[in-house]
Order: sequence, then C-alpha cells, then structure tokens
Amino acid sequence: MDMLQAVREAGSIAAAAKSLQLSYRHVWGELKRWEHALEQPLILWEKGQAARLSEFADKLLWAERQAQARLAPQISALHAELEKTFSVAFDPESHLLTVYASHDDALVQLQQQTAQQALHLDIRFCGSVDAIRALNEGRCTVAGFHAPAQPAADSLIARTYRPLLKTGQHKLIGFALREQGLMVQAGNPRQIRSIADLAQHGVRMVNRSLGTGTRLLLDHWLQQAQLPTESLLGYQHEEPSHAAVATQIASGQVDVGLGIASAARQHGLEFIPLAQEQYWLVCLKSALETPALMQLMRILQSKVWQSQLSALTGYQATSESGQVQSLKKILPWWR
Repeated sequence: MDMLQAVREAGSIAAAAKSLQLSYRHVWGELKRWEHALEQPLILWEKGQAARLSEFADKLLWAERQAQARLAPQISALHAELEKTFSVAFDPESHLLTVYASHDDALVQLQQQTAQQALHLDIRFCGSVDAIRALNEGRCTVAGFHAPAQPAADSLIARTYRPLLKTGQHKLIGFALREQGLMVQAGNPRQIRSIADLAQHGVRMVNRSLGTGTRLLLDHWLQQAQLPTESLLGYQHEEPSHAAVATQIASGQVDVGLGIASAARQHGLEFIPLAQEQYWLVCLKSALETPALMQLMRILQSKVWQSQLSALTGYQATSESGQVQSLKKILPWWR
C-alpha cells in the first residue's frame, strides 16, 4: 500500500523508490510480484507519460483507507489495552482509569499524554449516550459526551441526557470546546452551506450511528429546521466515527456528513462550522477523590496539555478544563 501511494504521489517508480528510501529494483520487483499474486495490473505506463495506478490499484487503496478509518477506534482501544496490561502489571506507581467516551481526536492525544505520566486511560469509544449508560452501570469510571453549551430545556438533546445524569450523583469535568459542522469534498462542489442544504435534490449524506452525540445533534438540528429524515438521501447510511464519515466523503461515495474540524482537515475536506460544543467528562461524585481522577484533573489543568489541545484543529482549551463543574450550573435543564 505504501508503494502504491508513493507511485500515485510521485508519478514514477524511481521517485517513489527514492521517497521510500528503497532501491528502484526492489520497488519494481515487489510491484511485479504483487501483480502476479493478485492477477491484476497495478501500474499503467504510457510512453512519455507519468506512471499511474490502475483502476484496480485505486480501488485497493480506497478499500485500505476505508478499513483503517472504520477500525481506528478499535485499533486505538487495543493499543491502550496492551499498554495498560503491561504497564500496570509492572509499575506499582501507575494508575488506571477506564473511560467510555464518544469518539474524539483530543481524547486520543490525551491518552498519549497521560501515559507518559503513569496514568493509563483504558478508552472504549462508543456513543455519548452509551458512554453515560456504561458509567451508570459500573462498567467505567469516567464517561465522555458532548452537547451544545446551552441547549434549550425542551430540546431533543436535553430530553435525551436528562434521565441519564443526576444532580448530587454525577459531576462534570471540563475537557474542551470543539467545532461541529458539515464536512464536504474539497471545493464544496455541491455548494452546501447549512443543514437545510442536506435536502437538496441529489445530495448524498452519511450519518453517525444511533446513540452518538453527533447523531443526536443532527436530529436536533433537523427538528429545528422541520426537515423530515425521509427527505435526506443517505440518512440511514451510518458510520462509527468522524474519520469513517470523512473517508466516505473523501472517496466520493457521498457528498456531506456531520463531523469535527480535525477529521475534515486530516482527510483534505472542506469544513463548514455550524456550532461550538462542549465536550465533558463525567464521573460519579464518589470517584472524585480517587488518585487516578485527581491526577487526570491535574493533567487537564496543566499548561502543557492545554497548549497541545489548542493546537489541534477545531479545539479550544478553556479555564474550565480539568475543573469540577455542577450540573445545575452548567446545564440549564436541571434548573
């Protein structure tokens, strides 16, 4: 796959070999060996023209990118599981926190940051609603979810989260502000600018899975715009992560999907921001004084982490990062 990508970018086997720091003979031989094994041409040569990938090779690269995007959360969880297993076993000073959370690029970076300080985050990515349920059922210590900062008390978002979070029982921990918006192909060929444009004739969308905060946010906006889901082409097409949605758009399979700015940038997409939302961590009040949670909050409050977070596209650290917050104060629907 690396060789095919290098040939696509460089336009010749010689330049591809140089970028990979391999010999021309080795790259040429490997490509020929794979053509024989797959019984399909991979590289097309025309006299006086740059080398280019065959249609089969293009499909092969697309399939590999699709698999990577769909499996990224699982791969990240497996990596964390292996790291946790060995680090915790051999380091009596280390701490462990099990986290169920809505998929988020900043959380992946936080996991790397905390591991350097002997705090291992065992992160299982799932939907926001599923994450809070896991917390309430005792399957994790911390849950991660996101929502607009001030949703109305009668909104779909408020009605969904209200039964799951109890004052006096749950405590919010500030994490980050991030941008949610529409991800579209580079150049925005369909001229999509708003939620209403999802109903344009022929516009193909991709959705997030039920139980995710992003799906909840989309349904909230559709209700506000009085757009029936039946009017959207692709509403039933679901993907498990922002990266998987972005890959579908970048490959040309669909035109638009709701997601975060960092995912759009990583896949070379255009991003139309629609709202800034809060990403919170939530735990039970009884867990606040545990060593692992206290260490996590110190890391979130550190200048090193807040600088790293603010450097991530579409994210912003706030003065509330790492601070314990009251449900009644932060979320208006409990007042």
